[in-house]
Amino acid sequence: MTNAASIYATWHTEPQGDISMAESHSPYWRHFIETVPERDFSSKSVLDFGCNRGGFLRLLHAMRPFRRGVGIDIASESVAAAVAAVGNMPLQFHVTTDLSPFIDSFDVAFSYEVVYLLPELRQHAEQMFQVMRNGGVYYAVTGCHNEMPLWPKWRELIGGNSNAPVQDRSPQDYIEAFAAAGFDVSMRRFGYDGFVRATKDRKYYPSILDALSYPAEYKLLFRLEKRV
Repeated sequence: MTNAASIYATWHTEPQGDISMAESHSPYWRHFIETVPERDFSSKSVLDFGCNRGGFLRLLHAMRPFRRGVGIDIASESVAAAVAAVGNMPLQFHVTTDLSPFIDSFDVAFSYEVVYLLPELRQHAEQMFQVMRNGGVYYAVTGCHNEMPLWPKWRELIGGNSNAPVQDRSPQDYIEAFAAAGFDVSMRRFGYDGFVRATKDRKYYPSILDALSYPAEYKLLFRLEKRV
């Protein structure tokens, strides 16, 4: 299930960037999992959209074991790494942009800092609505929006090291796209309140206070429920 025109080897132009990204995201993934209200995933089928190297699904399974997990991504080398790390977990990974094989398949879906890179946000919202079962919930996190104070600088920086083109959207753009697809849209601040490394990259965070405020105040968590 691939569309060669949309496939990259890695998200980052520098191949080791995907490994570093997974390492830096780990504490935020844990907060993400602890924040969503669902606690029992034992009977759930779960999707990670933009799974990269599979770390989020492995962590989710360790914290909230689920029946079946599927990760999809357009970074072929990163998905290969995810496949290699499956072990005996109920996980499948695919290099694809085609969600049509998964219609009405998932109870819960996640994406973490992926939606801001999607060139066709409304199409993504429509496809995600189709793959969710009735009553299913899609949780999407992003702090990359044009109401985040550092965004003008970040858009240039991320654009310089990402194989995927960076989009420029407001929180309202996300709300409208998902609402138009049929989701019941609610949201909150991501609200990360854990320790932040004091050596955070000053290229992205001019002040340590920026590194503290970004995941707490400006990163957004969307809850998108399919009600029909």
